[in-house]
Amino acid sequence: MRISYGQATRKKKKRIFKEARGMRGGRSKLWRSVQELVRRNRVYAFRDRRVRKRDFRQLWITRLTAACRMRGLRYSLFIHGLELANITLNRKVLSEMAIRSPEVFDEVFNAVKQALAAKAPVAV
Repeated sequence: MRISYGQATRKKKKRIFKEARGMRGGRSKLWRSVQELVRRNRVYAFRDRRVRKRDFRQLWITRLTAACRMRGLRYSLFIHGLELANITLNRKVLSEMAIRSPEVFDEVFNAVKQALAAKAPVAV
């Protein structure tokens, strides 16, 4: 007896063609091109979900660096001072704070400066 996979194949193709909708030319109409396109898109999507996290962290650090330099302190010292002052705010919150409410960021900054001054090494 001959087995036909017609319905399953049609369903699979329909799903993959739907994913390729909106592409130009054969990239949305030709089976082989659509398969390559969808496979590649899935690889990029998987990779870029991780890259997006890196990009945002880099943005927050850049914003914090600018905010700290405006107030006369390096970013690395600021982060060290946060640990010394037992302030557990992450970089995302700190960068939003520096942009949206600079007066609150100034309070945090002053607490960090005090913590750094209290731990300042003794000059020999």
